[in-house]
Amino acid sequence: MAESISPLSAFTGFGIELEYMIVDRGTLAVRPLAERLLLDASGEVRNEVGHGDIAWSNELVSHVIELKTNGPASSLHGLAERFHQNVIAINEALAGEDARLLPTAMHPLFDPATETRLWSHGQNTVYRAYDRIFGCRGHGWSNLQSMHINLPFANEDEFRRLHAAIRVVLPLIPALSASSPLEQGRPAPWLDGRLRYYRDNQKRIPSISGPVIPEPVDGMADYHQRILEPMYREIAPWDADGELQDDWLNSRAAIARFERQTIEIRIIDLQECPAADLAIAELIVAQVRAFYEQDTASFQQQQATSTDALADLLWAAAGEGERAMIEGRELEGLFGLRRAQSLGEYWQDQATLLPGLSASSRGLLVRMLERGPLGRAILDRTGPAPDSNSIIECYRELAECLTQQRLFGS
Repeated sequence: MAESISPLSAFTGFGIELEYMIVDRGTLAVRPLAERLLLDASGEVRNEVGHGDIAWSNELVSHVIELKTNGPASSLHGLAERFHQNVIAINEALAGEDARLLPTAMHPLFDPATETRLWSHGQNTVYRAYDRIFGCRGHGWSNLQSMHINLPFANEDEFRRLHAAIRVVLPLIPALSASSPLEQGRPAPWLDGRLRYYRDNQKRIPSISGPVIPEPVDGMADYHQRILEPMYREIAPWDADGELQDDWLNSRAAIARFERQTIEIRIIDLQECPAADLAIAELIVAQVRAFYEQDTASFQQQQATSTDALADLLWAAAGEGERAMIEGRELEGLFGLRRAQSLGEYWQDQATLLPGLSASSRGLLVRMLERGPLGRAILDRTGPAPDSNSIIECYRELAECLTQQRLFGS
Protein backbone atom coordinates (compact mmCIF):
# COMPACT_ATOMS: atom_id res chain seq x y z
CA MET A 1 0.00 0.00 0.00
CA ALA A 2 1.41 3.39 -0.99
CA GLU A 3 2.31 5.69 1.88
CA SER A 4 0.00 8.71 2.10
CA ILE A 5 1.58 12.14 1.91
CA SER A 6 0.61 14.55 4.65
CA PRO A 7 -0.66 17.93 3.43
CA LEU A 8 1.62 20.89 3.95
CA SER A 9 0.92 23.32 6.75
CA ALA A 10 0.38 27.00 6.04
CA PHE A 11 3.52 28.82 4.83
CA THR A 12 5.64 25.64 4.60
CA GLY A 13 5.35 25.41 0.80
CA PHE A 14 4.71 27.73 -2.11
CA GLY A 15 3.49 27.37 -5.68
CA ILE A 16 4.24 30.13 -8.19
CA GLU A 17 2.94 30.39 -11.77
CA LEU A 18 4.09 32.99 -14.33
CA GLU A 19 2.43 33.45 -17.74
CA TYR A 20 4.13 35.01 -20.78
CA MET A 21 3.09 36.02 -24.27
CA ILE A 22 5.11 34.61 -27.17
CA VAL A 23 5.78 37.37 -29.70
CA ASP A 24 7.77 38.22 -32.80
CA ARG A 25 11.17 39.61 -31.82
CA GLY A 26 10.85 42.63 -34.09
CA THR A 27 7.19 43.55 -34.46
CA LEU A 28 6.00 42.08 -31.13
CA ALA A 29 3.02 40.50 -32.93
CA VAL A 30 1.81 37.41 -31.08
CA ARG A 31 3.15 34.07 -32.30
CA PRO A 32 1.23 30.82 -31.56
CA LEU A 33 4.34 28.76 -30.86
CA ALA A 34 3.63 27.17 -27.47
CA GLU A 35 3.43 23.71 -29.03
CA ARG A 36 7.08 24.03 -30.15
CA LEU A 37 8.04 24.37 -26.47
CA LEU A 38 5.87 21.59 -25.06
CA LEU A 39 7.38 18.47 -26.61
CA ASP A 40 8.20 15.33 -24.63
CA ALA A 41 11.22 13.12 -25.26
CA SER A 42 9.40 11.37 -28.13
CA GLY A 43 8.48 14.64 -29.82
CA GLU A 44 4.80 14.53 -28.82
CA VAL A 45 3.02 17.76 -27.83
CA ARG A 46 2.01 17.72 -24.16
CA ASN A 47 0.03 20.07 -21.95
CA GLU A 48 2.94 20.17 -19.51
CA VAL A 49 6.64 19.33 -19.65
CA GLY A 50 8.93 19.23 -16.63
CA HIS A 51 12.32 20.95 -16.62
CA GLY A 52 13.67 20.05 -13.20
CA ASP A 53 12.07 22.15 -10.47
CA ILE A 54 10.25 24.33 -13.03
CA ALA A 55 7.56 23.04 -15.40
CA TRP A 56 6.37 24.56 -18.67
CA SER A 57 2.68 24.27 -19.55
CA ASN A 58 0.03 25.57 -21.90
CA GLU A 59 -2.80 27.90 -21.12
CA LEU A 60 -6.00 28.51 -23.06
CA VAL A 61 -4.20 29.85 -26.13
CA SER A 62 -1.20 28.85 -28.23
CA HIS A 63 0.57 32.20 -27.86
CA VAL A 64 0.97 31.96 -24.06
CA ILE A 65 3.34 29.74 -22.09
CA GLU A 66 3.18 29.23 -18.34
CA LEU A 67 6.19 28.57 -16.12
CA LYS A 68 5.47 27.14 -12.67
CA THR A 69 7.12 25.47 -9.74
CA ASN A 70 7.16 21.73 -10.42
CA GLY A 71 5.54 20.88 -7.10
CA PRO A 72 5.65 23.04 -3.96
CA ALA A 73 8.83 25.00 -3.26
CA SER A 74 10.00 25.11 0.35
CA SER A 75 10.85 28.82 0.08
CA LEU A 76 10.26 31.77 -2.21
CA HIS A 77 13.88 32.82 -1.80
CA GLY A 78 15.94 31.90 -4.84
CA LEU A 79 12.98 31.14 -7.09
CA ALA A 80 13.45 34.27 -9.20
CA GLU A 81 16.77 33.03 -10.55
CA ARG A 82 15.35 29.58 -11.36
CA PHE A 83 12.47 31.12 -13.27
CA HIS A 84 14.88 33.44 -15.08
CA GLN A 85 17.03 30.51 -16.19
CA ASN A 86 13.95 28.96 -17.78
CA VAL A 87 13.02 32.25 -19.45
CA ILE A 88 16.48 32.28 -21.03
CA ALA A 89 16.07 28.66 -22.15
CA ILE A 90 12.71 29.41 -23.77
CA ASN A 91 14.03 32.51 -25.54
CA GLU A 92 16.90 30.43 -26.89
CA ALA A 93 14.40 27.82 -28.12
CA LEU A 94 12.34 30.53 -29.81
CA ALA A 95 15.29 32.31 -31.41
CA GLY A 96 15.13 30.13 -34.53
CA GLU A 97 11.57 31.37 -35.08
CA ASP A 98 12.69 34.98 -34.50
CA ALA A 99 10.38 35.04 -31.47
CA ARG A 100 10.73 35.73 -27.75
CA LEU A 101 8.75 36.06 -24.52
CA LEU A 102 7.02 39.32 -23.60
CA PRO A 103 6.28 40.26 -19.97
CA THR A 104 3.47 42.35 -18.43
CA ALA A 105 -0.17 41.38 -17.95
CA MET A 106 -1.63 42.49 -21.31
CA HIS A 107 -0.12 42.77 -24.76
CA PRO A 108 -0.59 46.46 -25.64
CA LEU A 109 -1.44 45.99 -29.35
CA PHE A 110 -3.05 42.55 -29.50
CA ASP A 111 -6.43 42.24 -31.27
CA PRO A 112 -8.13 39.21 -29.71
CA ALA A 113 -10.88 39.05 -32.33
CA THR A 114 -8.40 38.31 -35.12
CA GLU A 115 -5.23 37.05 -33.41
CA THR A 116 -6.49 34.56 -30.81
CA ARG A 117 -5.39 30.96 -31.42
CA LEU A 118 -6.94 28.50 -28.97
CA TRP A 119 -4.84 25.55 -27.76
CA SER A 120 -5.75 22.53 -29.89
CA HIS A 121 -3.74 19.71 -28.32
CA GLY A 122 -4.22 17.19 -25.54
CA GLN A 123 -7.26 17.34 -23.30
CA ASN A 124 -8.68 20.62 -24.55
CA THR A 125 -12.35 19.79 -23.93
CA VAL A 126 -12.41 22.27 -21.04
CA TYR A 127 -11.13 25.05 -23.30
CA ARG A 128 -13.73 24.22 -25.94
CA ALA A 129 -16.46 24.34 -23.29
CA TYR A 130 -15.31 27.76 -22.09
CA ASP A 131 -15.21 29.03 -25.68
CA ARG A 132 -18.70 27.67 -26.41
CA ILE A 133 -20.24 29.29 -23.33
CA PHE A 134 -18.35 32.56 -23.02
CA GLY A 135 -16.53 33.13 -26.32
CA CYS A 136 -12.80 33.22 -25.60
CA ARG A 137 -11.69 35.64 -28.31
CA GLY A 138 -11.46 38.59 -25.97
CA HIS A 139 -8.90 40.28 -23.75
CA GLY A 140 -10.28 38.58 -20.65
CA TRP A 141 -9.39 35.20 -22.09
CA SER A 142 -6.53 35.45 -24.58
CA ASN A 143 -4.67 38.51 -23.28
CA LEU A 144 -4.51 38.05 -19.53
CA GLN A 145 -1.05 37.20 -18.16
CA SER A 146 -0.64 36.95 -14.41
CA MET A 147 1.28 35.49 -11.51
CA HIS A 148 -0.55 33.02 -9.29
CA ILE A 149 0.54 32.22 -5.74
CA ASN A 150 -0.59 28.93 -4.16
CA LEU A 151 -0.48 28.73 -0.36
CA PRO A 152 -1.19 25.41 1.41
CA PHE A 153 -3.40 24.51 4.35
CA ALA A 154 -3.23 21.29 6.36
CA ASN A 155 -6.61 21.21 8.10
CA GLU A 156 -9.90 22.98 8.70
CA ASP A 157 -8.51 25.56 11.11
CA GLU A 158 -5.67 26.53 8.76
CA PHE A 159 -8.11 26.79 5.85
CA ARG A 160 -10.38 29.16 7.77
CA ARG A 161 -7.55 31.40 8.93
CA LEU A 162 -5.75 31.41 5.57
CA HIS A 163 -8.92 32.17 3.61
CA ALA A 164 -9.78 35.05 5.95
CA ALA A 165 -6.27 36.51 5.73
CA ILE A 166 -6.01 36.28 1.95
CA ARG A 167 -9.47 37.79 1.56
CA VAL A 168 -8.52 41.06 3.26
CA VAL A 169 -5.14 41.37 1.50
CA LEU A 170 -6.53 40.97 -2.03
CA PRO A 171 -7.70 44.61 -2.45
CA LEU A 172 -4.17 45.87 -1.80
CA ILE A 173 -2.55 43.91 -4.61
CA PRO A 174 -3.17 46.05 -7.74
CA ALA A 175 -1.33 48.97 -6.13
CA LEU A 176 1.77 46.77 -6.21
CA SER A 177 1.36 44.86 -9.43
CA ALA A 178 -0.74 46.82 -11.97
CA SER A 179 1.04 46.37 -15.32
CA SER A 180 -1.76 46.46 -17.91
CA PRO A 181 -2.37 50.15 -18.71
CA LEU A 182 -2.64 49.81 -22.52
CA GLU A 183 -5.25 48.07 -24.64
CA GLN A 184 -5.09 47.78 -28.44
CA GLY A 185 -2.79 50.78 -28.73
CA ARG A 186 -4.51 53.17 -26.34
CA PRO A 187 -4.55 53.81 -22.60
CA ALA A 188 -6.96 51.49 -20.80
CA PRO A 189 -9.59 52.92 -18.43
CA TRP A 190 -7.73 51.37 -15.48
CA LEU A 191 -4.04 51.13 -14.62
CA ASP A 192 -4.76 47.41 -14.09
CA GLY A 193 -6.84 46.91 -17.23
CA ARG A 194 -6.53 43.13 -16.93
CA LEU A 195 -8.67 43.17 -13.78
CA ARG A 196 -11.53 44.95 -15.54
CA TYR A 197 -11.75 42.02 -17.95
CA TYR A 198 -11.19 39.52 -15.15
CA ARG A 199 -14.22 40.99 -13.38
CA ASP A 200 -16.51 41.09 -16.41
CA ASN A 201 -15.65 38.23 -18.75
CA GLN A 202 -18.03 35.68 -17.16
CA LYS A 203 -20.96 37.91 -16.22
CA ARG A 204 -23.23 35.60 -18.18
CA ILE A 205 -23.09 33.32 -15.13
CA PRO A 206 -22.66 35.74 -12.20
CA SER A 207 -21.92 33.19 -9.47
CA ILE A 208 -18.62 32.19 -11.12
CA SER A 209 -16.91 35.44 -10.17
CA GLY A 210 -19.36 36.61 -7.55
CA PRO A 211 -18.18 39.90 -6.06
CA VAL A 212 -14.57 38.84 -7.03
CA ILE A 213 -13.51 39.35 -3.42
CA PRO A 214 -14.41 35.99 -1.82
CA GLU A 215 -17.20 35.91 0.70
CA PRO A 216 -16.24 35.05 4.31
CA VAL A 217 -16.70 31.34 5.05
CA ASP A 218 -16.73 29.28 8.25
CA GLY A 219 -14.84 26.32 6.81
CA MET A 220 -14.55 23.92 3.88
CA ALA A 221 -18.14 22.68 3.97
CA ASP A 222 -19.42 26.26 4.12
CA TYR A 223 -17.15 27.14 1.17
CA HIS A 224 -18.69 24.36 -0.90
CA GLN A 225 -22.20 25.41 0.06
CA ARG A 226 -21.81 29.18 -0.36
CA ILE A 227 -19.39 29.42 -3.29
CA LEU A 228 -19.03 26.21 -5.29
CA GLU A 229 -22.51 24.69 -5.32
CA PRO A 230 -24.27 27.83 -6.65
CA MET A 231 -21.74 27.96 -9.52
CA TYR A 232 -22.29 24.33 -10.40
CA ARG A 233 -26.06 24.81 -10.42
CA GLU A 234 -25.89 27.95 -12.57
CA ILE A 235 -23.56 26.53 -15.19
CA ALA A 236 -25.26 23.10 -15.44
CA PRO A 237 -27.67 24.10 -18.26
CA TRP A 238 -24.65 25.21 -20.32
CA ASP A 239 -22.42 22.29 -19.32
CA ALA A 240 -24.39 19.10 -19.91
CA ASP A 241 -21.28 16.90 -19.80
CA GLY A 242 -20.06 18.39 -16.51
CA GLU A 243 -16.72 19.42 -18.00
CA LEU A 244 -16.52 22.55 -15.84
CA GLN A 245 -17.88 21.26 -12.52
CA ASP A 246 -14.67 21.64 -10.54
CA ASP A 247 -13.23 24.10 -8.04
CA TRP A 248 -11.13 25.84 -10.73
CA LEU A 249 -14.36 27.09 -12.32
CA ASN A 250 -14.41 29.65 -9.50
CA SER A 251 -13.09 32.99 -10.78
CA ARG A 252 -12.89 34.96 -7.57
CA ALA A 253 -9.67 36.79 -6.81
CA ALA A 254 -8.51 33.80 -4.74
CA ILE A 255 -9.90 30.28 -4.98
CA ALA A 256 -9.61 27.10 -2.95
CA ARG A 257 -7.97 24.20 -4.80
CA PHE A 258 -9.07 21.30 -2.65
CA GLU A 259 -7.37 18.54 -4.65
CA ARG A 260 -3.99 20.00 -3.67
CA GLN A 261 -5.10 21.73 -0.44
CA THR A 262 -4.07 25.23 -1.40
CA ILE A 263 -5.65 28.63 -1.85
CA GLU A 264 -4.60 30.24 -5.11
CA ILE A 265 -4.25 34.03 -5.43
CA ARG A 266 -5.06 34.90 -9.05
CA ILE A 267 -5.12 38.70 -9.50
CA ILE A 268 -1.44 39.64 -9.59
CA ASP A 269 -0.35 41.25 -12.86
CA LEU A 270 2.86 39.89 -14.36
CA GLN A 271 5.92 42.15 -13.99
CA GLU A 272 8.90 42.88 -16.22
CA CYS A 273 11.13 40.11 -14.82
CA PRO A 274 10.91 37.20 -12.35
CA ALA A 275 12.90 39.11 -9.72
CA ALA A 276 10.13 41.73 -9.61
CA ASP A 277 7.42 39.05 -9.59
CA LEU A 278 9.00 37.17 -6.71
CA ALA A 279 9.64 40.35 -4.73
CA ILE A 280 5.93 41.10 -4.95
CA ALA A 281 5.15 37.48 -4.05
CA GLU A 282 7.32 37.70 -0.93
CA LEU A 283 5.61 40.92 0.17
CA ILE A 284 2.09 39.59 -0.43
CA VAL A 285 2.85 36.35 1.42
CA ALA A 286 4.36 38.28 4.34
CA GLN A 287 1.25 40.48 4.48
CA VAL A 288 -1.06 37.44 4.38
CA ARG A 289 0.96 35.81 7.14
CA ALA A 290 0.65 38.90 9.34
CA PHE A 291 -3.13 38.71 9.09
CA TYR A 292 -3.08 34.92 9.49
CA GLU A 293 -1.21 35.40 12.78
CA GLN A 294 -3.66 38.22 13.70
CA ASP A 295 -0.88 40.77 14.20
CA THR A 296 -3.07 43.73 13.16
CA ALA A 297 -6.65 42.49 13.13
CA SER A 298 -8.29 39.50 14.77
CA PHE A 299 -9.75 36.64 12.78
CA GLN A 300 -13.21 37.83 13.82
CA GLN A 301 -12.49 41.36 12.57
CA GLN A 302 -11.23 40.00 9.25
CA GLN A 303 -14.35 37.86 8.83
CA ALA A 304 -16.65 40.73 9.73
CA THR A 305 -15.16 43.15 7.19
CA SER A 306 -17.69 43.91 4.49
CA THR A 307 -17.12 42.18 1.17
CA ASP A 308 -18.49 45.29 -0.55
CA ALA A 309 -15.96 47.53 1.20
CA LEU A 310 -13.10 45.23 0.21
CA ALA A 311 -14.37 45.04 -3.38
CA ASP A 312 -14.67 48.83 -3.60
CA LEU A 313 -11.03 49.14 -2.50
CA LEU A 314 -9.97 46.49 -5.02
CA TRP A 315 -11.56 48.37 -7.92
CA ALA A 316 -10.16 51.69 -6.73
CA ALA A 317 -6.69 50.11 -6.64
CA ALA A 318 -7.18 48.56 -10.07
CA GLY A 319 -8.13 51.95 -11.47
CA GLU A 320 -5.74 54.26 -9.65
CA GLY A 321 -2.96 51.95 -8.50
CA GLU A 322 -0.89 53.25 -5.61
CA ARG A 323 -2.93 56.48 -5.45
CA ALA A 324 -6.10 54.72 -4.24
CA MET A 325 -6.96 55.42 -0.61
CA ILE A 326 -7.61 53.18 2.37
CA GLU A 327 -10.28 55.24 4.09
CA GLY A 328 -13.30 54.86 6.32
CA ARG A 329 -13.46 53.53 9.86
CA GLU A 330 -13.93 49.89 8.86
CA LEU A 331 -10.92 49.63 6.53
CA GLU A 332 -8.66 51.93 8.56
CA GLY A 333 -9.33 49.74 11.60
CA LEU A 334 -8.69 46.54 9.66
CA PHE A 335 -5.30 47.75 8.44
CA GLY A 336 -4.28 49.36 11.73
CA LEU A 337 -4.36 52.95 10.47
CA ARG A 338 -5.10 56.09 12.46
CA ARG A 339 -6.07 58.05 9.37
CA ALA A 340 -6.76 57.56 5.70
CA GLN A 341 -3.65 56.52 3.77
CA SER A 342 -2.81 55.85 0.14
CA LEU A 343 -2.02 52.31 -0.86
CA GLY A 344 1.41 53.45 -2.00
CA GLU A 345 2.21 54.79 1.47
CA TYR A 346 0.80 51.69 3.11
CA TRP A 347 2.95 49.32 1.04
CA GLN A 348 6.08 51.41 1.57
CA ASP A 349 5.59 51.00 5.31
CA GLN A 350 4.88 47.27 5.05
CA ALA A 351 7.87 46.59 2.80
CA THR A 352 10.06 48.03 5.55
CA LEU A 353 8.33 46.48 8.56
CA LEU A 354 7.17 42.99 7.58
CA PRO A 355 9.55 40.16 8.50
CA GLY A 356 10.65 37.31 6.27
CA LEU A 357 11.57 39.17 3.07
CA SER A 358 14.90 38.39 1.47
CA ALA A 359 17.38 41.25 1.35
CA SER A 360 17.35 41.26 -2.46
CA SER A 361 13.55 41.44 -2.66
CA ARG A 362 13.34 44.14 -0.01
CA GLY A 363 15.82 46.24 -1.97
CA LEU A 364 13.88 45.75 -5.21
CA LEU A 365 10.61 46.63 -3.50
CA VAL A 366 12.01 49.94 -2.24
CA ARG A 367 12.84 50.90 -5.83
CA MET A 368 9.55 49.60 -7.24
CA LEU A 369 7.46 51.43 -4.64
CA GLU A 370 9.36 54.67 -5.19
CA ARG A 371 8.71 54.34 -8.93
CA GLY A 372 5.09 53.25 -8.60
CA PRO A 373 3.55 50.18 -10.23
CA LEU A 374 4.87 49.10 -13.60
CA GLY A 375 1.69 50.28 -15.33
CA ARG A 376 2.40 53.84 -14.14
CA ALA A 377 5.97 53.63 -15.44
CA ILE A 378 4.72 52.38 -18.82
CA LEU A 379 2.28 55.30 -19.16
CA ASP A 380 4.99 57.75 -18.11
CA ARG A 381 7.15 56.39 -20.94
CA THR A 382 4.53 56.20 -23.69
CA GLY A 383 2.58 59.36 -22.83
CA PRO A 384 -1.19 60.00 -22.88
CA ALA A 385 -1.66 59.46 -26.62
CA PRO A 386 0.95 56.90 -27.71
CA ASP A 387 1.43 55.73 -31.27
CA SER A 388 2.32 52.16 -32.18
CA ASN A 389 6.01 52.98 -32.64
CA SER A 390 6.39 54.39 -29.12
CA ILE A 391 4.49 51.42 -27.67
CA ILE A 392 6.67 48.91 -29.52
CA GLU A 393 9.84 50.72 -28.41
CA CYS A 394 8.64 50.65 -24.78
CA TYR A 395 7.70 46.97 -24.83
CA ARG A 396 10.92 45.97 -26.57
CA GLU A 397 12.69 47.42 -23.55
CA LEU A 398 10.35 45.42 -21.29
CA ALA A 399 11.29 42.27 -23.20
CA GLU A 400 14.95 43.14 -22.61
CA CYS A 401 14.20 43.61 -18.90
CA LEU A 402 12.87 40.05 -18.89
CA THR A 403 16.01 38.74 -20.57
CA GLN A 404 18.36 40.75 -18.35
CA GLN A 405 16.45 40.27 -15.05
CA ARG A 406 16.24 44.01 -14.34
CA LEU A 407 13.61 46.61 -13.48
CA PHE A 408 12.09 48.71 -16.24
CA GLY A 409 13.90 52.02 -16.61
CA SER A 410 16.94 50.94 -14.62
